[in-house]
Amino acid sequence: MVMKKFLNNSNDITTELLQGYTLAYSDRVKLISDRIVVRSNPKSKDKVALITLGGAGHEPALSGFVGEGLLDASVVGDIFAAPGAPRVIEALRLFKDYAGIVLVILNHAGDVLNGDMALEAAVKEGINVKKILTAEDIAAGLGALLDDRRGLGGCVPLFKVAGAAAEEGKSLEQVLAVAEKFNSSMATLAVTMKTATHPQSGQYISELADDEMMIGMGQHGEGGSRGPQKILTADQTAEEMINRLIPAVKLQKNDKAVLIINGSGATTLMEMYIVFRKAHQVLTNAEIDVVLGRCEEILTVQEAAGFQMFLAKLDNETQKYINAPSNAPYWVTR
Repeated sequence: MVMKKFLNNSNDITTELLQGYTLAYSDRVKLISDRIVVRSNPKSKDKVALITLGGAGHEPALSGFVGEGLLDASVVGDIFAAPGAPRVIEALRLFKDYAGIVLVILNHAGDVLNGDMALEAAVKEGINVKKILTAEDIAAGLGALLDDRRGLGGCVPLFKVAGAAAEEGKSLEQVLAVAEKFNSSMATLAVTMKTATHPQSGQYISELADDEMMIGMGQHGEGGSRGPQKILTADQTAEEMINRLIPAVKLQKNDKAVLIINGSGATTLMEMYIVFRKAHQVLTNAEIDVVLGRCEEILTVQEAAGFQMFLAKLDNETQKYINAPSNAPYWVTR
């Protein structure tokens, strides 16, 4: 199949998309040194900064969540590729005079390698930075090793919780503690019917038959633990996924939860709302209180058809932070 996209030179995709994005939301974000997106109106330096890194092609993630109450900077790599360590070090240096830095790394080999290299170099320079690794994908099973658990869209609500704690003025250790608490209480599971094409090559990342889907597929088309299966109905898919997520975050009767359906790029809101409805019903029947629900695209993979289901358990503190004011282009809370 011929790839049909509105593009110019394939080598310029990342540069041009970041230019367009920061021009569209110039009141909130700006572009530094070609690949670093920062807040147009930075917070005061007596507060902790929150920085992340990741490849382009997943819009609005990750740069769409740079803004008040969320990220202070996003370091962007090429399509589906981690930015090099020098770019990450450059971003860390921009915030060296702040009260500290939390570097959020999604558990993918390139992100971890380059993030850790930058972190090590920054510490040697005396920069006060700590990392948090998101690896909330449960496709490999609840007892899977950390290396087998991918970082998926759960990084975005984590940005919200940690960013609010930083905005409030908490210390580096306190922000990190809040982030780690939320990190340990969240889980994501993805399902795909059709994987994306790479916008630079036009090649499918992986393939599924027309009557197949895969629960547990990674955001770049990486295989799930169970392999392909016949396509289920929306209710069947939602019920299977939410029933795997509930024990992953140890939700029980009267607990408070966040439920997010994150579209992968080609899945319509109509489909996402139908899935959300069923997942919400299962939680309600279990007497679990969904105090925050979102149904939208937060981390996509071009035109991949599918979604990620995210579930997190909240306590009073994390509930306060996830509902705190924010003003990033793709997460506004008043």
